[in-house]
Amino acid sequence: MSDLPDKQQLPDIDAEDAWVSVIHKMDEAYADLVHYQVEVEEKNVELEEAKSFSDSIQSSMSDVLIVCNPQGVIQGCNRALEDLTGRSEAEVIGLSFPQLVDSKYHNKITQFTSQMHVQAVRDCEIELLGKEGAVPLSMNCSPRVNHRGRLVGMVMVGRPLGELQKAYKELNQAHAELQLAQERLVQSEKMASLGRLVAGVAHELNNPISFVYGNMHALQRYTDRLCTYFDAIGKGYSREQLREMRHEMRLDKAIKDLNSLVDGTMEGADRVKDIVNDLRQFSSTQVSEKKTFDLNHVITTALHWIIKESKAPVEVITDLPETLEAFGHSGQIHQVVVNLIQNAIDAMMESKLKRLSLSVKEQNSKIILKVHDSGPGIKDEDFLRLFEPFYTTKPVGMGTGLGLSISYSIVSEHGGELKITNHLEGGALAILTLPSKEMSDA
Repeated sequence: MSDLPDKQQLPDIDAEDAWVSVIHKMDEAYADLVHYQVEVEEKNVELEEAKSFSDSIQSSMSDVLIVCNPQGVIQGCNRALEDLTGRSEAEVIGLSFPQLVDSKYHNKITQFTSQMHVQAVRDCEIELLGKEGAVPLSMNCSPRVNHRGRLVGMVMVGRPLGELQKAYKELNQAHAELQLAQERLVQSEKMASLGRLVAGVAHELNNPISFVYGNMHALQRYTDRLCTYFDAIGKGYSREQLREMRHEMRLDKAIKDLNSLVDGTMEGADRVKDIVNDLRQFSSTQVSEKKTFDLNHVITTALHWIIKESKAPVEVITDLPETLEAFGHSGQIHQVVVNLIQNAIDAMMESKLKRLSLSVKEQNSKIILKVHDSGPGIKDEDFLRLFEPFYTTKPVGMGTGLGLSISYSIVSEHGGELKITNHLEGGALAILTLPSKEMSDA
């Protein structure tokens, strides 16, 4: 027996199994590499598609798109900027944005960076130096931040104002034309109302004019007598002859009548003046300053003119205070009152009983005028369209359909209210509410 210890027996290693295991691991690694390669290629395709999508959007934008760093150095732009400036993106990148803008707007642009830390810039108008001259832009500037939320630049979008300005100009022109047409319609309706009053006004003017005319004839006769008498004095007639001449020509009576004739003539002339002033105020196209005026005078004048011109007798019942002041344009309110009274008269044309009631009262710092006629009233289907322009229930040729619409606008502009309804006792009832002097002063 040997003195040496037995050697430890080593386990058998199967070389073939080891190589199979290595190859298996290599296959797994290769499969992973292929998988990762496929994912990378897919991501690249997605990135290319995203870039292509983004580029297509930017190139199709009509608005200017500019990307800058915080100092305003351009880092990118779209085709709209290239088209406006005539410079390619490569030429623009690296330029300072103010280099593309008219110098008078540089102060605005320098404020963009400081404002970015507070809020975005909205609708800031500047002028871009375009290839064909200055191009007005409405700029919006938003901050661009990284994944940590730190400001890394600005994104500016500018919309050319050429088409917008043209559209605004056309809109303003259309609005101005519409306003002019409206003013002409208002004036046309006013003159139509005035035309309906001409006969009554002519009759109203005829009385004081006839009175003045008659007085002037009498004054002329008295003047001839006095001239004859003074000529006799100049020729040296005796006292007895002058006394006889004075008695024959009734000079004492003429002298006594002089003052009354002059006073009457002045009164007639003043009446003519008042009528002419009322007419001028009613027909004037100028808008005077609002002020207090005697509403009672406006009502009585309008009523007097219309009743004079009415073809059929109308019973008029009035409940008016001696004086009552309202606030506004007296000529415009005159037009409203004329329209309401005229509508009431027209509504009673076919009625057997023609009765017109007018009442005025002051309540809660407001003046309320009520005009009630004895006509057939208003049909249900007409209520919703009473104040609609060009809508009228009168026969063709009797109305323009603008009276109530214009009256409603005038009253609203005065801070008042105009309502038309049917009266419980029959007929239509128009209620006009206006601010009083106390309300205007408050």
